[in-house]
Amino acid sequence: MSYALSTPITGPEAWLGREMAASTHWIRRFAPREIDEIDVALRQVQRRGLEWPKFGRDDFPLPTFSRALADDLDELENGRGFVLFRGLPVARYTDDELKTLYWGLGAHVGSHRYQNAMGELIGEVRDENRVYGEVREPSMDPTLGRSSRNKARSAGPLRFHTDRCDVVSLLCVRRAKAGGLSKIVSAVSVSNEILGRRPDLHALLCQDYWRSRQGEESGGEKKVFPLPIFCLHEGKFTTQYSRTFVEAAQKLPEVPRMTAAHDEALDLHAAVCEELSFTMELEPGDWQLLNNHVIYHGRTHYEDGAGANQDRLLLRLWLATPNSRALPAGYLPIWGTTAPGVPRGGIVQPA
Repeated sequence: MSYALSTPITGPEAWLGREMAASTHWIRRFAPREIDEIDVALRQVQRRGLEWPKFGRDDFPLPTFSRALADDLDELENGRGFVLFRGLPVARYTDDELKTLYWGLGAHVGSHRYQNAMGELIGEVRDENRVYGEVREPSMDPTLGRSSRNKARSAGPLRFHTDRCDVVSLLCVRRAKAGGLSKIVSAVSVSNEILGRRPDLHALLCQDYWRSRQGEESGGEKKVFPLPIFCLHEGKFTTQYSRTFVEAAQKLPEVPRMTAAHDEALDLHAAVCEELSFTMELEPGDWQLLNNHVIYHGRTHYEDGAGANQDRLLLRLWLATPNSRALPAGYLPIWGTTAPGVPRGGIVQPA
């Protein structure tokens, strides 16, 4: 399958890292009245004895903040593709309260999606090897190696990638002693830059690359699917990418071999991502929302503090947004549907 792009894409989603690094207009601070509203919604849920995930948007009313969120949802889908909220007072809440609150906030952005075959809905992004000792997943295949999930739950760096949902939501609870910077880049600008430099390699990135479902779905370690890196469908750009899944697929004998040019295209893709990206240090109380169709995200290596509650901790949600774009037909096997504005994506749960 091929989705050739012959001209650069213009618009607010085609931003450059140096532009974002020189500005703060992408930071949106919580207003005191919004914090008060969130607190009231949390206490209301608690009085009713409701626990996540067994309540929804209507059970967590945010009459003022939800109206403001409509503009942020538009920014995610039709603007630069990311928003950062700052100033949620995370230290005032217990762990359970924070997850309840976060679930309620997420419900005002979209539908929660499963993040792995174990039914995870709120992910704790931390160095699990530090907390629990060396972690080996039951699904870790000796041929394919560590999954993306396993890498994310360590202190190591993460390459630029997307998640299998419309919007990935990250709430910073604690930052690292050192490192752990969030890196993001406009996938649209990456596409434009490669098109200008090497249209031959850009054409390859608009064709199918085979990927493994490594470590995602129960029993799916050896399942593969083809999908281009860059797509344009109904006037909207979209990308789905993790090089880990591409490399894993190449270890399976039944998968067609990539050519040297295919590898060169991925190397250029990685280099341009680094060139055009910018980094931010997420502070406790920062809430980052990224549109996976137009933004790649990664992370630098980090070091935790030695004491209790001195480790880097982010809470993660995968969300399907009500204003999402239509997807190309090739996305159907892993997204469940290509229709816009409906619950989709995430990881299918075992029967």
